Amino acid sequence: MISPPTDHQLDPKNWVKAYADYLYMYAITRVNDEEQAQDLVQETFLAGLNAMSRFEGKSSERTWLTAILKNKIIDVYRKRSSGLKTRELANAEGEVDDFFNGHDGHWKEQYAPQPFGIDNYDPLEGKELNGILKKCMEKLPALWQSVFTMKHLDDEPTDAVCSELKISAANYWVIIHRAKLNLRACLQKNWI
Repeated sequence: MISPPTDHQLDPKNWVKAYADYLYMYAITRVNDEEQAQDLVQETFLAGLNAMSRFEGKSSERTWLTAILKNKIIDVYRKRSSGLKTRELANAEGEVDDFFNGHDGHWKEQYAPQPFGIDNYDPLEGKELNGILKKCMEKLPALWQSVFTMKHLDDEPTDAVCSELKISAANYWVIIHRAKLNLRACLQKNWI
């Protein structure tokens, strides 16, 4: 039987040099706040130091630290979204029918997404689009941004998003639809 790895397999002296940039980029794309992203990376390193005895060696240091950071980001989402749910959801539920057909759930013709007109990938256009998308996401209400980010950036399953943010599945779908509508409108206004 193989004994579990010990603390000496971790190299915390090199964490900042090896992982700070990666973890910062991971955090900034999810919280859209430079100072908060820096704080989250520092908190991740501190939590990693405190949890070294529980490192089992089943993943790389980077993966392990990213998992710690991911949990810290989810805590940020929870804090941002608490207290905002009731009014946002009531407003959003009434507006979904404005954009989608009740019988099949597809877009109403006048609200259907318009093509962006991008036929070939251009790295410069991609960078510009990412910048605009980031600004559009910053305009979303905190709960919507948290749900959208967890689902589409972190690829979290729907039930995990609902559980972490303490929302029902019905509320989740309303929020996702509203977030997509707002992002689409913002991108069409600022990108096309």
